[in-house]
Amino acid sequence: MEGPIIKVNRSKTGQDFSLKVKDLNFAYFRDPVLKAVDFTLEKGAVGLLGPNGSGKTTLLRCLLGQVPLKPGQVSVLGYDMAAQARLARAGLGWMPERGGIIPGMSGVGLVAYLGELSGMPARDAMQRAHEVLHYVGLADERYRKCDDYSQGMKQRLKLAQALVHDPDWLFLDEPTSGLDPRGRVSVLELIRDLAWNKDLGVILSTHLLADVEAVCREILVLRNGELLSRQVVDSQAREPKQVFEVEGFGGEEGFLAGLRAMGAEVVPDGRLHLVTLDLARLTGKAISEVGDEGFDTAAGVNAILGVAAANDYALRRLRRRPVSLADEFYSMVEA
Repeated sequence: MEGPIIKVNRSKTGQDFSLKVKDLNFAYFRDPVLKAVDFTLEKGAVGLLGPNGSGKTTLLRCLLGQVPLKPGQVSVLGYDMAAQARLARAGLGWMPERGGIIPGMSGVGLVAYLGELSGMPARDAMQRAHEVLHYVGLADERYRKCDDYSQGMKQRLKLAQALVHDPDWLFLDEPTSGLDPRGRVSVLELIRDLAWNKDLGVILSTHLLADVEAVCREILVLRNGELLSRQVVDSQAREPKQVFEVEGFGGEEGFLAGLRAMGAEVVPDGRLHLVTLDLARLTGKAISEVGDEGFDTAAGVNAILGVAAANDYALRRLRRRPVSLADEFYSMVEA
C-alpha cells in the first residue's frame, strides 16, 4: 500500500503508548455493561471480538473517555481517562460505526474541520486533509458533498477523519459494516497497512472473525461484558496447504471459477465450500524460507476476499480449518 500519509509526531521519545484497563466495571443504568475487565495493551494490531451487545462499543468509549469513569480504571497513553481524557484524545483516532458525517460539507472540508477541532492550525489541517483523503482513495471525490458519498466512500471518509491529526492509536468500530465485498477488501487492506506498516496501534472491534484474521496479531474476546479470553491470532501455520471454510451468496459460479483459476481445490460440504490453498504457491515461498513461524494464513484469507470482491460474492463465513482461534471463539460466544 502506497500513499503520502505522513507521521508528523512519531518521535515522542519516552512516551507511554500503552492502553491499561484495571478492574473496569461500567453500567449506563442498573444493568452492568462491562464487568471486571482487566488488560494492558502495547501498540499493535488488536481485534476486539464478541457478538452484538457484548460491550465492545462501550469498552471503546471508555478508552476514549467518552463516559464517566472512576480514577485508575482506564489509562491511555499515560493519561488517566477519568481526569485527563482531553489530553489523551490528542493521540487517538476514532472511527464510529454510525454517524461521523456532517451533511452539506465536502469531504475535504469535513476532514479539515475535524483536524481543526483536534487543535491543528487551519492551514495544516487542510493540507493534512488532502493527504489522508489521497491515502484512503478519495482524492478525486474530496470536493463532493459527503452526504452524496456511497457507503464505502463514507467508511473511507470516516477513516480519513480518524487519521487527520496523526494519532498513535486508531479505534475502529465495525469498519466494514454495510460494505459490499469489494469495499470490504479495500478497507481491510488500508487498516492492515496502517497497523503493520505505518506504526499505528489499532483496535478493530467487530463480530467478523475473518476481518480479525486478515489484520490483527492478537484478540480480546468479550461476551456479556466479560473478558473471556486474550490470545495471539493463530495466523501462522507450518503446513503450506490450508483449508478454508467459505459460505456466501451472489456470483457463486464466477467466485468458484476464480478460486480454481488461482490453483485452489474446492469441495462442497453442505452449505459450505471447503477451499484448499497452497500458500507456498500463493506467496512464492518455500517451507525453508518461512522458518519456524510458518506461512501467513492472512495471505489465504486476503486471496479469497479478493476473488469474492472481483465476482460480487458476499461472504457470510470465512475461516481456516482447523483454526484453534476460530474454534475457541465460536465455542465461547455461543456457549
